[in-house]
Amino acid sequence: MKKNLILTVCLTCGMATANGQTTAGGISHEMLKDIQKEVKAQPMNKALVNAVAANSIDALAANRDNAGALDTYFSVETAKQSITDQKSSGRCWMFSGLNVLRSNYTQQHDSVQIEFSQAYLFVWDQLEKANLMLQGCVDNAKKPIDDIRVQFFFKNPIGDGGTFCGVSDLAEKYGLVPTEVMPESFSSDNTSKARQLISSKLREYGLQLRDMAAKNSKQSSIDKAKTQMLAQIFKMITMTMGEPPQKFTYAFKDKNGKPLGPAKEYTPLSFYQEMVGGPINGTFIMAMNDPRRPYYKTYEVEYDRHTYDGHNWKYVNLPMEDIELMAIASLKDGRKLYSSYDVGKCLDRKRGYADTENFDYEALFGTTFTMDKAQRISTFDSGSTHAMTLTAVDLDENGKARKWKVENSWGASWGQQGCLIMTDRWFREYMFRLVVDKKYVPENILKAAETKPVMVMPEDPLFLPDE
Repeated sequence: MKKNLILTVCLTCGMATANGQTTAGGISHEMLKDIQKEVKAQPMNKALVNAVAANSIDALAANRDNAGALDTYFSVETAKQSITDQKSSGRCWMFSGLNVLRSNYTQQHDSVQIEFSQAYLFVWDQLEKANLMLQGCVDNAKKPIDDIRVQFFFKNPIGDGGTFCGVSDLAEKYGLVPTEVMPESFSSDNTSKARQLISSKLREYGLQLRDMAAKNSKQSSIDKAKTQMLAQIFKMITMTMGEPPQKFTYAFKDKNGKPLGPAKEYTPLSFYQEMVGGPINGTFIMAMNDPRRPYYKTYEVEYDRHTYDGHNWKYVNLPMEDIELMAIASLKDGRKLYSSYDVGKCLDRKRGYADTENFDYEALFGTTFTMDKAQRISTFDSGSTHAMTLTAVDLDENGKARKWKVENSWGASWGQQGCLIMTDRWFREYMFRLVVDKKYVPENILKAAETKPVMVMPEDPLFLPDE
């Protein structure tokens, strides 16, 4: 009886495997025949099929009508500055933010050549993110391990990415130093291995803190344990990224590298005061173009900040028309802007040129791609992936933008001498965030920025950090 039952079960399993999936929703043999029949019914050039299989899709889809010489003239352009290189790291937000800060300084001191150390600020960014993760584990210790908020901390304990809000909080708290004082290390240029190991240690520590909180340990004991954990994390950070200086001596140089005066002694905070002159927080708004949500409202992303005691990511949602007007006003006054984009879409990397007409994927594959910006965001098809420094705009006779230019952080040999040119039609589709000094912001938008923000969750598809 048992033998017969086993044989029957095995035969049934074999038949199910031979016939393919039969459960509703699976691909049955009949459905597969229909799929193959449908494909055969569509005319396909054999030479094209061979070409697609053997070549780069972008090379085959490149729109030759759009491949001519680039127009590099810009009617409004800010002063050029040296191009930076984030190498194999996700620190574009920091590079762009520091580019804006140094540009603001050199606009008033045009003989000075200065670059701020990204490695210095990154050390503090990593320590602060580690503390945010560990404290988040403590604050949410009563929730189950599979709770979405608990998973938020354990999934990405520490990362490279961020927004301009991180630059403002970190620089105000820890100051700035010149690149010459703290240059890049191998691990600050190549962050993946150090991040992997520090993340693993943070997950281990997070479990320990959850266990202490679950056992109702004294707050003083938890704080002491967290401090000891952060000491180990800081050791790992500084071993790989370098030891941040507490004091340094520095002489400013002109654009030819000649000293402009005697060297002075600074602390990072006194150097920040000389470079920036005061708080950054409170001087700007972050504008976002998110067509899924109502415009002229303020939103705040919970737990999306670089320091536990800092500011959550807060923004005003605006139409692209308003964002462009503020950007133009700032650029006309010589002020560069932090901005972020879905940079990989329709990008001609060789020319450093972004345009919606660069590639004709529809003609290549015989289909259409019809989602609008809101639909692309909602389905994780598009979102902000990379921050760059907006530096120029070309206006038509009516004052409308034709094209834009940004300083990138992929090195001076990339694209247009380290810059990227983008058409206005691409800008409207794939630009997401802009940080604007309040003096270029209209009154109605300033009022919207002061209203109580709507709290949104960091799992939202648009709230990926810029990298």
